[in-house]
Amino acid sequence: MSAGTVSKKKALNSHTILLIVTIILFVVLYAGGCIAYGSKGFTHLQTFLNILITNAGLICVACGLTCVMLTAGIDISVGGLVAMDCMLLATGMRSGIGAFPMIVIVLVIGLIFGAIQGYLIGYLEIQPFIVTMAGMFFTRGMTAVICTEQVSITQDMNKAFYDIANIKIKLPFGGYVNGKGVYMAPYVRVGVVIALCVLILIFLMLRYTRFGRSLYAVGGNAQSAAMMGLNVKKIKMKTYILSSFLSSIGGICFCLNTMSGSVQQALGLEMDAISSAVIGGTLLTGGVGNVIGSFFGVLINGTISSIVKTNGKLASSWPNILTAALLFLFIVIQSIAASLRTKKAK
Repeated sequence: MSAGTVSKKKALNSHTILLIVTIILFVVLYAGGCIAYGSKGFTHLQTFLNILITNAGLICVACGLTCVMLTAGIDISVGGLVAMDCMLLATGMRSGIGAFPMIVIVLVIGLIFGAIQGYLIGYLEIQPFIVTMAGMFFTRGMTAVICTEQVSITQDMNKAFYDIANIKIKLPFGGYVNGKGVYMAPYVRVGVVIALCVLILIFLMLRYTRFGRSLYAVGGNAQSAAMMGLNVKKIKMKTYILSSFLSSIGGICFCLNTMSGSVQQALGLEMDAISSAVIGGTLLTGGVGNVIGSFFGVLINGTISSIVKTNGKLASSWPNILTAALLFLFIVIQSIAASLRTKKAK
């Protein structure tokens, strides 16, 4: 067995352990919420589906950020891009432009924005943090340039977008009868379907395509990847294009949920996406990670917020505090796992 195969198996084992820890943590947290707040409806399937509905945009953004982090990069511009996308959608439709043309415009802007950042990082070799921080300032500034007020998307403004946002895709199971004797069927929104499709497609891309495997190779060791004939610069550029494109899809999902555009929208979303990826087992040093883990990281963050909201007595800052504690814990676990791999390699 070659050294490369052994290294790959070790990385796979480490990632599997981190993924299992993440899934167990989610199950424990959600079960704790069900036990503590079962009388307040936490055990209903709709409570879990509401977490998906609220975080559909974050799932898309986290998928893109996971790909970037696999190459040992970072992208902190995603929250600003989501806010700018929402503002563009809202102001564009207020101006009389149709929903479909505005969605196309938002996606194209995402591709162009990602290409610029990717070129600066991949070909000019500027630090990803610096480039994406500039991107964050630019998108936040442009959001305010477009409009400084909150713009709500109403039925009169654009009926098609309004109707799509209010579609309830009902599930044939998991319902309950409320206190008035009415059967409440659980449902999801269109944004959830989009987010889950993105999740599945990125998972398949990372697992079965050459580009997906290249991300792991570049993140594991960029010099070795270049020696194997991979175009590292081109791969990094494509990764940031993908991240911004997925962030624009996330912006559309975010807008479908909030039905508005605002300069204050998606504040801290980039940190939520990074924490979800790290909690899901994606190494900050690159080369190890998976969007399934990031998905469960999003669910953990969403469950914490849902528990705090259901409690009603805890301060709204508690989700951030608990997420920070979990992020610190998983970084420590990753460091220990990396140290153990290094010792075994020696």
